[in-house]
Amino acid sequence: MEIIKKISVIKKYPRPVVALGMFDGVHLGHATVIRHAVDKARAIDGTAVVFTFANHPLSVIAPDDAPLMIGSKSLRREILADMGVDVLIEIPFTKDFSRKSPEEFLELLQDKIAPAYVVTGQNYTFGRYGRGNGRMLLREGENYGFRAEVCQTFTVDRKTVSSTRIRALIAAGDLETANQLLGRHFTYAGEVVNGDRRGRKLGFPTANLEIADHRAMLPNGAYIVRVKVRGELFNGIANIGDNPTFKVARRRLEVFIDKFSGDIYGEEIFVSFISKLREEKTFASVEELKAQLNEDLRLMRNATD
Repeated sequence: MEIIKKISVIKKYPRPVVALGMFDGVHLGHATVIRHAVDKARAIDGTAVVFTFANHPLSVIAPDDAPLMIGSKSLRREILADMGVDVLIEIPFTKDFSRKSPEEFLELLQDKIAPAYVVTGQNYTFGRYGRGNGRMLLREGENYGFRAEVCQTFTVDRKTVSSTRIRALIAAGDLETANQLLGRHFTYAGEVVNGDRRGRKLGFPTANLEIADHRAMLPNGAYIVRVKVRGELFNGIANIGDNPTFKVARRRLEVFIDKFSGDIYGEEIFVSFISKLREEKTFASVEELKAQLNEDLRLMRNATD
């Protein structure tokens, strides 16, 4: 998949079919739009293109209202590539871009990409003040050289699948429902940073990830996870929290990767949450903590065998 990060280097491709959206988390509703665009591109021997932003528009328009992001850019890229997207246009959303009228945005699409089709979801808006929408695309698309197709809202149990709903489920710790609406396991991608190396002394070396302030995260506790390291999958145990036994102040994600050894400091790993093991605890002694970790490991191995 080709990734384009600047408007100035966008190229024209054969018969582009462009999916428009933020696609944070790439949940089941997003997947409907993207798969429709990919299928349409294959049907016309064209190019499947996703046009999105590197940052959420609200982070520029109204920073205090910007939502926590469900996924990282690297995770979104990996999912889109797996779905068959040929080109990802992932440009920064800026103050200048926020001033574009809906008509100017459509002119940009026509001038830079010249799409044959544009595909969106029903709730997609564009242009200054979000005045552009699916109805405008259907009405005006042919004036800009493309046909528009607006996908129906995706529902589960008669409720709309949305990033807002999934963020609330993650914050509430309803991992099972969040995973159902995502169509995959909730995944946190991050770079491994230096920790206190206490886990190594306990026989449970951990990969430590900082929890970014702009990212959605589950409540504190221990979880069964699956970890992608250098393209390989491993089972593991993750702890989210402040490590109260050792009075660590900053909340972080610590991951024990089962049956893996190696120096991965500075590397990005993908931690997918399968289920919750227990709440975070404060232990009276190091021995008590080690006994609990061994019990967590036993439960994780039984669950993943």
